[in-house]
Amino acid sequence: MAVRNIVKIDEEKCNGCGQCVTACAEGAIKIINGKAKLVSETYCDGLGACLGHCPQDAITIEQREAAEFDEEATKAHLAKENKPEPGFACPGLAMQRFDEAAKAAPTEAADEPAAPSQLRHWPVQLKLVARTAPYFADADLLLAADCVPFAMGDFHQRFLKGRSVAMGCPKLDDAQFYIEKLADILRANTIRSLTVVHMEVPCCSGLTRVAREAIARSGKSMDFQDVTVSLRGSVIRHETIRAGQTGERKVAGCA
Repeated sequence: MAVRNIVKIDEEKCNGCGQCVTACAEGAIKIINGKAKLVSETYCDGLGACLGHCPQDAITIEQREAAEFDEEATKAHLAKENKPEPGFACPGLAMQRFDEAAKAAPTEAADEPAAPSQLRHWPVQLKLVARTAPYFADADLLLAADCVPFAMGDFHQRFLKGRSVAMGCPKLDDAQFYIEKLADILRANTIRSLTVVHMEVPCCSGLTRVAREAIARSGKSMDFQDVTVSLRGSVIRHETIRAGQTGERKVAGCA
């Protein structure tokens, strides 16, 4: 056996969500007794495509003595499991960036949009984005509640344009997970600005708390824009909030 890179799973952190299983093109990971486990060293290529899809940061890459990656054995394993061969990735998890050239390229059987999309990357859900995704480097970050784009007719032009985005629902999802994930993103990247956009309903304002506590947990201090949207899609409040180690306070506000 040679010393090489191979996946290491911290079972204490793992919550058994299975996102790493879907992301692993080689079928090297399975959920067993509620925890992700590496089923065979020979199926793991050590590239770590699964890392960015673990919401608990339970997966790392370590260097140790391990059996060599065996491509033929992996193909046989995938065939037995009735899974695609290496190279397949779930489209919902595959990281993509959309530049102007890609947007301009023709697509088959596609209708021309009435207004161009301002989305710069995929995925967009806070649960799915990787904390070290390249689109977060030196980014103007938008944290948006799930319902906002449905209420706002001009959401793309007014808020999404030029920004990297992460979306979620503080009522239906685990707000504590959101805080920890956003704090990780803030620690791992230089974020130029943060804008939080949420609906006027009380539960949705939890996204403001997520941003405030994530900034404090990241060890940084920064101002962020907090935007409240009415159920009819109008901006009814726009505040600048200072958060972090220096404490929180509202700097300015307007309707």
